[in-house]
Amino acid sequence: MAQLRSFIVLLLLVVFFDDHVSYGEAAFSIADYGAKSDGRSDSTKSLLAAWEAACGSAGSATMHVPAGDFLVGQATFAGPCSSGKITVQIDGTLVSPSDLGGAGDWLLFHHVEGVSVYGGTVDGRGSSLWACKAAGRSCAAGASSLTFRNSKDITISGLTSTDSELYHIVIDGCDGVTVQNVKITAPGNSPNTDGIHVQGSSHVTITGAGIKTGDDCISVGPGTTNLWIEQVACGPGHGISIGSLGKGYDEEGVENVTVNTAVFTGTENGLRIKTWGRPSQAFVKGVVFEHAVMQNVQNPIIIDQNYCPGDRGCPDQSSGVKISGVAYNDIHGSSASEVAVNFDCSASNPCTGIGLQDIKLTYGNTAAESSCKHADGTASGFVVPPSCL
Repeated sequence: MAQLRSFIVLLLLVVFFDDHVSYGEAAFSIADYGAKSDGRSDSTKSLLAAWEAACGSAGSATMHVPAGDFLVGQATFAGPCSSGKITVQIDGTLVSPSDLGGAGDWLLFHHVEGVSVYGGTVDGRGSSLWACKAAGRSCAAGASSLTFRNSKDITISGLTSTDSELYHIVIDGCDGVTVQNVKITAPGNSPNTDGIHVQGSSHVTITGAGIKTGDDCISVGPGTTNLWIEQVACGPGHGISIGSLGKGYDEEGVENVTVNTAVFTGTENGLRIKTWGRPSQAFVKGVVFEHAVMQNVQNPIIIDQNYCPGDRGCPDQSSGVKISGVAYNDIHGSSASEVAVNFDCSASNPCTGIGLQDIKLTYGNTAAESSCKHADGTASGFVVPPSCL
């Protein structure tokens, strides 16, 4: 009986600590394909060989990256796969070469379904590219660290991404994506290092993210619908941004986005919608920003429909992006500028259906101010100031 009890306890412990691997599941370690954890030997072929084996499995499969540092160049994990459930278990660190050049994507999954990435670290080693850009030299385009494109039913959980050359995580053309408990870090002066970028995708959930970077913590591009963002700590960075939108005339819109329970610390922006000042058929509608804390944020709440970098291609034009049905509820904290709420909407397509409720933002020891152009809506509760709309 004692032996039976010991066996049951051992079985329960195994089940508890091994919840990402199912019994009878095929497992493929990159070490078995020759990968070396010294951080210097090129393990790209080993990683791709393990993927091919997992992808070709008849049933569930795991691709395993053991502890250690593995140098990996540009790698594409292509589907569709025979296996409908693939777990990528990373216990070590995937390290990029110091310069990926014009790669575009470092680690790219495309046309895959039922892929889950758990744990580990991806190190983009982007500092040399940032230094090149800062010096004003002719630089390579750089690469995003982890991209899922044209894929379905994806999970990214417990991943750490550091020092990406460009965007850290990209979700492009996907349906059904969960990003949870990720940690993203890059210096505050690192250019174009967005934490998570979502575009052309639907039913995406981002929860429990800590993001410190040199650009948007989360950026939302054209064609995004049904996006849920919750429990995000952002800063340094440029905040959570919808846009920029409207660069192209036939661009898709953004619809049904919720940002719930976010903390912004020392960021350039908090909750931002940004569109180009040029004609477009794009739109933004059905957006809820709620339960956010601002800590010394330069622009806590901002809609900018006159985005025109370098005054090229759009000076003196009016944005065609139609913004409607945007609610701001329970936003409080401190602004680093006197104007904490800034709605600079399109003259030809004014913002409509803007709702402000319980907005409590201070500048120094006094209530912050607001600025409104071409915006219409309602305000209730203690708003800064209540006459903005």
